[in-house]
Amino acid sequence: MNTFFQKIIFKPNLLKEIGKKSISTSQKVSTLWEPDEKSGYKKPFPSFKERMREGLSELKSEIKLWSQEVKDTWEGDPFLVCRPGEVDIAWRFLDENSLKHWTVSSDSDHNEGFSNCSLTQTNYGKGVFNGNLSLRIPKDGKIKRAGYCNIKTMRQRKSFKRDAYLDWTPYNQLVMKIRGDGRSYLLNISTRGYFDISWNDVYHYVLFTRGGPYWQIAKIPFSKFFFSSKGRIQDRQEQIPLDKIASFGITAADRYGGDFSLEIDYIGLEYDPRHTEEFAYEMYQTDHSIIAGG
Repeated sequence: MNTFFQKIIFKPNLLKEIGKKSISTSQKVSTLWEPDEKSGYKKPFPSFKERMREGLSELKSEIKLWSQEVKDTWEGDPFLVCRPGEVDIAWRFLDENSLKHWTVSSDSDHNEGFSNCSLTQTNYGKGVFNGNLSLRIPKDGKIKRAGYCNIKTMRQRKSFKRDAYLDWTPYNQLVMKIRGDGRSYLLNISTRGYFDISWNDVYHYVLFTRGGPYWQIAKIPFSKFFFSSKGRIQDRQEQIPLDKIASFGITAADRYGGDFSLEIDYIGLEYDPRHTEEFAYEMYQTDHSIIAGG
């Protein structure tokens, strides 16, 4: 089986190129308050009776999850560290239950386009993210661009619906074994915080696939991910807070419509002692009044 290690070469104009293709830049916004954590993309709030019925039906599973938390606390190894050169698997698709850790969405879900997609499991225990990107714009006078599909992991949580974070501080790069179609996909690492100003903080990098029948292994250092908010690249860049990872996602949203397919064997993490770069993007001291994200 042939493998291909993706070469990550930083270019000074990379952010400009990416902004033209899939996400845009914007001027600084003076408003800090966010009306809701989903930015308007949310389901109707259920009634008290419906919430009580759903809560009671989940009580048994939540108690079971709490018991497992207590067990892990007492039996966990406080000195567990990652071994250099070894990939620790974060997500695989070995059974149908693994698909429950992911959510799938597209612009058609919110009447903002006509794309559609799905995440399925193959007979060989691989995940397939595929669908159709439609660049057709709805005639509502509001939408200016269309064509995106997305998969995203469920928010890490503890028992009784308590939010939690993934801690990736022992690692310095993301590793994926994939088989693509030649398209570019956007990788998204969300670090959603507790306050409204950070609800939409996401770090991105582009996953380049070569197409063809062979698998490729892509290794992307966390130092290469760039910071954005609401899909807009921020002028003031900063490193990923690896101890505050809320979710991970993959987006198909390039400027070419049509069918797409990305087959995923695993998504993992690795510590490479040879990689010493702290942050790829050279930053400059700029006046707070003229930059986004300041």
